[in-house]
Order: sequence, then structure tokens, then C-alpha cells
Amino acid sequence: MILEQENIYHIYNQGNNRQKIFFNRENYLYFIKKISEHILPFADVLAWCLMPNHFHLIIAVRGLDQSDRVTPSHPVTNSGNYQLNNSIATMLRSYTRAINIQQRRSGSLFREGTKAVWLGSIASEKNKYQNRLAGRAEANQNLAEEQLQTCFRYIHNNPVKTMLVSQITDWEFSSASDIAGIRNGSLINRKLIEKLGLLTG
Repeated sequence: MILEQENIYHIYNQGNNRQKIFFNRENYLYFIKKISEHILPFADVLAWCLMPNHFHLIIAVRGLDQSDRVTPSHPVTNSGNYQLNNSIATMLRSYTRAINIQQRRSGSLFREGTKAVWLGSIASEKNKYQNRLAGRAEANQNLAEEQLQTCFRYIHNNPVKTMLVSQITDWEFSSASDIAGIRNGSLINRKLIEKLGLLTG
């Protein structure tokens, strides 16, 4: 997984052999805490959804010269790319250890090789949104340019598609309620989501 600064990625993985990775509400909340600890120091979260046997994240990897999220507890470091990759791996290992103890099991919980699909650069997505607002069509506009918006909607629609809930905001373990303003969760970067013009519906 090579995660480059100023780029946006869809990060996902599922339970080994499609097994459950979340067994109760506390597991979901613990994984959310792990995302905050291991992802936010290096990237902004644009969307997230935790499902019983898999998870989805859309993250925007920060550059070294800017951040809406730089705090003493979430610093930006010079080797962010390498550290972010390691931090994601550490997050999954740490969560696996906790679940193995809880469930009295052993071995891997997640599939080998977490996936990272490139969805565009932060700058180009902002430009595309500004062009749409101004009513300007881009010469090279094609289906690939809608990847980010399509993925954003897909992630939030996952619980509805699998019939866990009837509306996206009914599923507690996704960013849909935060984006809709129903809940004030601290995991997502609302300013960046707005700048990119992302919509759940």
C-alpha cells in the first residue's frame, strides 16, 4: 500500500473468510477510537463505515505544509507516508489482539493485504468542484472523475444495501449521521468534505 501525500484513497478490508470482525457495539466503538489514534495524525477522514464483517474509509493524506487537524496529539511528521502505512497495520494488529482475547480465538482476523484504491488528488478534486459550481465543464471529464463521489455514496449506502437499516443515517457506525448534521462526531473533516463538494445522496 503506497499512500502519497495530498491524495485521496478508499481503504478497506474484511474479515478473513468473510468472518465477523465486530461482535458487539463496544467493538465498533473501540475500532472508531483506533481510527482516531492511528489515522488522524496523518490523514483526514472524509467517510467511514463499519459493517459486521468489513470496514471502509475514505482518507485524504495530508501534505507536510498544511492541515486542518494539526494538534499536539495529531502532529504531522516528515515521514508521514511510511508512518501512515505502518500505523494502519498497527491499528489492525492491535484490534485483532483485542478481539482474539475477547472471543478466545487465535490467528488473523482480517484478510491479508488491506486495499487502498486511489480516488484522486485533493487539489484536483477541489478544482473540479469549483468548476461545477461555476458551471464550467472540464475538457477531460469522464467517468473516472466521478470515482470519489461514487465511492462516497457507496460507502454510506452499504448498510441500506445489505438491509441492516432502511436509511443511511439509521446506521450508527458510519459517518452519514455526522455529515447530515444529526450527530457531531469528531472523526470526519467537515470543512474538507464541503470543499470537495461531496454528497451522500
